[in-house]
Amino acid sequence: MKHTSGMGLALMATAAGPVTGSAAELKQVGTIGVPGAKLANFDISYIDPATGHYYLADRSNKAVDVFDTAKDAYVGRIGSFAGAVVKDGKVDNDVSGPDGVLAFGGEVWAGDRDGTLKVIDLASGKTTATIPSGGKTRVDEMAYDPKDQAVIAVNNAEEPPFATVTSTKPGHAAIGKVTFADAGDGAEQPGYNPDDGMFYMSIPQVGKDPKKGAVAVIDPKTGTVVKALPVDGCHPAGLAFGPNGNFVLGCTADGKEMPAQTVVMNAATGVVVATVPGIGGSDMVNYNAHNGQYYTASRDNPGGPALGVIDAKTNKLVQTIRFKSGTPHSVASSESNGHVYVPVGAVAGGDGTIHVFAPAP
Repeated sequence: MKHTSGMGLALMATAAGPVTGSAAELKQVGTIGVPGAKLANFDISYIDPATGHYYLADRSNKAVDVFDTAKDAYVGRIGSFAGAVVKDGKVDNDVSGPDGVLAFGGEVWAGDRDGTLKVIDLASGKTTATIPSGGKTRVDEMAYDPKDQAVIAVNNAEEPPFATVTSTKPGHAAIGKVTFADAGDGAEQPGYNPDDGMFYMSIPQVGKDPKKGAVAVIDPKTGTVVKALPVDGCHPAGLAFGPNGNFVLGCTADGKEMPAQTVVMNAATGVVVATVPGIGGSDMVNYNAHNGQYYTASRDNPGGPALGVIDAKTNKLVQTIRFKSGTPHSVASSESNGHVYVPVGAVAGGDGTIHVFAPAP
């Protein structure tokens, strides 16, 4: 890992409020270089808590990159994916891959451009299963239910978008398919709630009003929608579970049609317990119990791209780490050492590395 100072050239860190003991201020501790083609196009990132390995869907190198979070170092890459597909001079995310990625039980599950979900054995590096979703565009974000041994994966670029629930047991039987007929702008990040055993999924827009969104609650045993929790003024994308049965929503609301904000909801009641102003335009979000913080990858935040840091105890924005360039939209963190990882692609002035942050001592 290349070490940098807390005020590195790639970012400016500004406190947005008082920092509590459960939400220590983050400092940049370095960057991790990605070998091969310059990291320009990427998607989802995920850390396997069992191994401490960080996985990044690296379209620039047509693979899932693997990093060791204990050493903050590159380990290698796996799989053979479509990569970044260019149409009319621009990358078409809907038909590029890899996209969503998960790792558990010695396997990596990753979505590709053609509507397939690939299962890769980590010991051999071989693809052991290619599971068709029934769609023709990318399989995007995913979540894992360890109790029922099921994965939910989203085909967000289909019309209408849909999600499939698949067994992780040998044979990978299809459990169910959920079609979101009223979704006006795709379907986004799902999360698993261990309290009730359900999947929760962000639906940015219900119907024609971009200010009206929802969170769909899906039973992994049947692959059916149990209920929908309405959420207004957010246009939710990212979703991650935190303490007290709460989950955070990364709102794409960026201060134009809707105020830039982040929303925290309670799963049991469906009530919005906090609206966090000052950080929006977000894609992926993440929760870290080690640090007691939520993180937002806010590439379209007013004033420039940023990493938002929210105290999960008080639900207050405690820090905004601003990037001078790039379009950071992916974030993951380690429960072992509290490090936070934000890839910054080599586009819009970005440096093509993974920026690493840690709580200040």
